[in-house]
Amino acid sequence: MTSDCPQPKESSACGCRFSPPDKTAWVLWSSLTLFGAAADLWTKQAVFDWLGPVGSGNIYRVIPGFFHLVPCVNAGAAFSILQGQRAYLIAVSVLALLVIVFLFVFGKIQGRLLQTAVGLITAGILGNLYDRLFNHGLVRDFLDFHIRSYHWPTFNLADTFLCIGVGLILLAGFTSEACQKQNPPQK
Repeated sequence: MTSDCPQPKESSACGCRFSPPDKTAWVLWSSLTLFGAAADLWTKQAVFDWLGPVGSGNIYRVIPGFFHLVPCVNAGAAFSILQGQRAYLIAVSVLALLVIVFLFVFGKIQGRLLQTAVGLITAGILGNLYDRLFNHGLVRDFLDFHIRSYHWPTFNLADTFLCIGVGLILLAGFTSEACQKQNPPQK
């Protein structure tokens, strides 16, 4: 009986189970990383050029009362936590990028779902890191949602990529468990 679950190879040097990334993995990861970061930076620039700087009062109501485009900046991380901790946030971003690249290059990120997730996460990290480095530590946000009186914190495409990537990692964790139960490791 065959399985759709990837079967890692054994490394003769350490007995670790891994498969170096194949050409498709490299193309998938690098494409998502480059196009995702470029899309994030382009949309930030386009919206801020169109609507003006923060405080200009310009808002574009895509769906009035629900979804607006609003130029905002955030000196912190998600939900404005760690406000003003620019050096710390830059260090964490750089460290996360180094860990991701190391894990990817040495074949520790297996399966297209995880490779997609890591490509999106890398794009998100790069998009927000660029702002922290070259926009006085302020990340540009513009996607603004309301549901009645509830207002979700304004965010950008990089934040979206990070959330989708984390969601895919969770999904991969659930599907990975199913593969392990279906195909227990052989000794």
